[in-house]
Amino acid sequence: MPNDFNQQVIEEFRANHGQVGGYFEGARLLLLTTTGARTGTPHTTPVGYLPDDGERVFVIASAGGSPRHPDWYRNILTHPQVTVETGVFTYEARAVVLDRDERDRVFARAVEAEPGWATYQEKTDRIIPVVALYEIAQGGPPRINASGMGEAIQVVHDAFRRELALIRHEMHAASGNTAPLGAQLRANCLTFCAGLHNHHTGEDLGLFPFLADRHPQSAPALERLRTEHEQIADLVEQLRRALASEDVDPAVVRAEVERLTLELEAHLTYEEEQLIPLL
Repeated sequence: MPNDFNQQVIEEFRANHGQVGGYFEGARLLLLTTTGARTGTPHTTPVGYLPDDGERVFVIASAGGSPRHPDWYRNILTHPQVTVETGVFTYEARAVVLDRDERDRVFARAVEAEPGWATYQEKTDRIIPVVALYEIAQGGPPRINASGMGEAIQVVHDAFRRELALIRHEMHAASGNTAPLGAQLRANCLTFCAGLHNHHTGEDLGLFPFLADRHPQSAPALERLRTEHEQIADLVEQLRRALASEDVDPAVVRAEVERLTLELEAHLTYEEEQLIPLL
């Protein structure tokens, strides 16, 4: 992919907190910054990714089916520490190339979710690598790409909205209510659940006490938000149980996602109305 195209995507991605149009519209995208294997200089590349239950994400070194591995892949073989930008968060990560067995399982999940990956593999004789990115734990709060706490709430909420819309689209793209639920779609749902749980826990333990101390008049709104967190946690747990069933019923999962969507959108809107002016 030409560098000028990459740069345009990078600038749009950063300006819009991870949302881009054109070629990557509607895709799960991150910015991966690697250290040049020969030059030692940083290189940033937009790449698609696959969630994996909240513990890691996968990136695939397809290079569009090129006979050569992409530069970013060759870089991580020498310098496995990378920087990941999600549009909302920026973090350091450790890149690990999957061994052949795990690579095949994850690649099969990718193809199940998007057949275009298989097309890339058919175009080249090389085995397209799959790389896991593990966040490196850092002290202190996460690095949110926002100018203040009010904007941080908005960009995090909008990211949840986009991901949930993607999941709903993926579910409804399946043919009929009895279509099987793919392994990657299940991983997407579980990753979303984990992220939502972490966000609400952080608010309960950090943001809400901060606001209660500085804005006592916000107590009724904060109490309502805490109650809604518990209600949403119950919906998330029901969705987890539906996904964990030995005989997953796609219609049940779709219904749980719709219930969660309705409750969460109302909750996010109320929180923005009540808290952003205070922040």
